[in-house]
Amino acid sequence: MIEGNDIICFSNDWDGDPLSKKHIALRLARKNRVLWVNSTGNRNPTASVRDLRRAWKKLRQFFRGCLPVAKNIFVFSPLVIPFHGNRTARWINRWLLRWSLRRACRKLGFQKPITWTFVPSSADVVGTLGERLVIYYCVDEFSKFTGTDEAAILDMERSLMEKADMVVVSSSRLYETKHLYNSNTFLVTHGVDVAHFRNACLPGIEAPADCADLKGPVIGFFGLIADWVDLEVVRYLASVRPEWSFLLIGEIQTDTSALRQLSNVHLLGRRSYDSLPAYCSAIDVAILPFVVNELTVSANPLKLREYLAAGLPVVATPIPEVLKLSALVRMARSPAEFLHEIETLLSEGKSGPDPAVSALMERESWDQKVEELSGIIAGLDGDEKGRGRPLPARRVA
Repeated sequence: MIEGNDIICFSNDWDGDPLSKKHIALRLARKNRVLWVNSTGNRNPTASVRDLRRAWKKLRQFFRGCLPVAKNIFVFSPLVIPFHGNRTARWINRWLLRWSLRRACRKLGFQKPITWTFVPSSADVVGTLGERLVIYYCVDEFSKFTGTDEAAILDMERSLMEKADMVVVSSSRLYETKHLYNSNTFLVTHGVDVAHFRNACLPGIEAPADCADLKGPVIGFFGLIADWVDLEVVRYLASVRPEWSFLLIGEIQTDTSALRQLSNVHLLGRRSYDSLPAYCSAIDVAILPFVVNELTVSANPLKLREYLAAGLPVVATPIPEVLKLSALVRMARSPAEFLHEIETLLSEGKSGPDPAVSALMERESWDQKVEELSGIIAGLDGDEKGRGRPLPARRVA
């Protein structure tokens, strides 16, 4: 692993669900210092209560300054105007971000940092912080999220890719679309915390109280419940199999009213990352139903590897990155196919966590992925200014 570096990491909010960004940062922090910059926004805000609460939270966090949250990790919440299509807003953001981040870096004693950004909205400030290396790590087709200013996000992302020393992508589709803008583009698929999710396979593990009495079989999903999740699949399954229980865990950001009318659908909301293995122990078959569009075709769903690390049988929509794990996953293209594949698994006695399935995910650990990333970074020879020298574009499985 690379070591002894100061790293500025633009990402989502630290207190959100632990996504790929957080897993990577925690491992980098074992031998480096990380300044984690909370979300600078991707979509335009609305006048909703949720967005107003979020704005107030951001304001309070900004005035708290830079706070230590884990060994070698410090979190800073910047103030930004999240209207990325507005020139004046972007100019103010550029000035305010540069000023506040330089100030935070001085306080922490950061010297010639690596900027490791996961978000296009950082484009206007990246490269102005005295960096010796700029990495753009792209895990989604950000311009396709609902509520974004697509043209503005694409413009910022292209600017970011052109100034980056290297671009890392998490899916083959993202590689196809991003390597055109930077010859140093690398494909590194997501990892998984195998040891954490394997706890679902432990004989003595108990299901949490809020799902311990569900009638079986239990069909489960965990993750953000947003408009890219095909809830019509869940509604269909729950309607035709009222004797089954459907357990959905995660923050809800889309309309779920059709599901709330069904007594065998249990929407628990967000649960802690630490508790997920226990919930997995209560699941007989996990599902990953996606609406197929450019956003999901470009995605590499982290929860799929987490399901498998928990040893669960899985039925999923066959988007490209899911197909790469087809030896371990049953594919379904319609609600009726989801039903057929789930029933086939149950009839074959394949239900609940299986340690043998979990063991197959060892090669997908986050530790291995961070070592791969470190090897790529080490291969960037610096010139006299410390900037990266272009390497041939390549794919890393």
